[in-house]
Amino acid sequence: MNFFSYRISKILIHILFWALFIFVSLFYFSHYYWTENPFLQYLSILVTIVYVNDFVLLPFFEKKKWYTLYILVITLISFFATQLYCNVFAQCGCSVVKCLSDYVWQTIVPIIFFSFIWMLFRYLKKKDEVEAIERKHTEMELKFLKSQINPHVLFNNLNTIYSYSLEKPGQVPDLILMLSNNLKHVLYESNATFVMLEKELTFIDNYIKFQEIRTEGIKTIEYTKQTDRTNYEVAPLLLITIIENAFKHSIIDSIIDLHINVQNGELECVCTNEFDPTKETEEDKIGLQNLKKRLELIYKDKYELMIAADEKYCVTLKLQLS
Repeated sequence: MNFFSYRISKILIHILFWALFIFVSLFYFSHYYWTENPFLQYLSILVTIVYVNDFVLLPFFEKKKWYTLYILVITLISFFATQLYCNVFAQCGCSVVKCLSDYVWQTIVPIIFFSFIWMLFRYLKKKDEVEAIERKHTEMELKFLKSQINPHVLFNNLNTIYSYSLEKPGQVPDLILMLSNNLKHVLYESNATFVMLEKELTFIDNYIKFQEIRTEGIKTIEYTKQTDRTNYEVAPLLLITIIENAFKHSIIDSIIDLHINVQNGELECVCTNEFDPTKETEEDKIGLQNLKKRLELIYKDKYELMIAADEKYCVTLKLQLS
């Protein structure tokens, strides 16, 4: 809810309360107020007290956290306002106790009601401010995490093109075109929180092609992909972290299995590779740690990430797509 929505809502609440208050006072106790008591004078005192409380007293005492003193001040104001009405305007000649029992409710009720409204709207605005800060923090953290991913992806592709420019220059133009498409995806399309699944899968297809060329004769890649439709949306550069991790830590003369299946709005990615646990370092785990952070930020309660490191290293990710 923005500033204007709060302001309009608060004005409407005030108008409705005063309309109801005047109706009850003048029509429910019609004869009593019209013939014996100057109601308009009392109403003017009451309105003054309510809005001095709303704009001056509440902000001041709430800021200072002087809640007990605030209650004391409001109690004294209510007492003197009631006595002023009884003895000056109405001139009823009542005792202090009789005056309070007859009129103090009319002072206390509006003050308590509008104090509650003031605190409620202050709480709502504070909540919105906190949520806005959290959203900003989330966006900044996501951008930071993606900035850690992007250079690593591009660095591997550039290495492949460089090696082919020396050994097989005839294939370089096709590789450059594939890299261009991946650059477009990484630098522009991945800035959004979500991208079309089709574009993300094309990015992965290109990456796999680069790896097949780069690891030819060294590693075997078994890649399958099945989707019931491609117009889902997915957070960019999630799967590539799992795939890169498999290529980085798989051993020579091994098989890398990658299977991506999308059915009924659920994406399942299973990536398996043989690895040497003695060579794994803390630095090697950064990619998956970043992946977990991104999943928690974007897909909280809508994902499942399982990592098994027994005979083979297997990462399984399940996502509820939008």
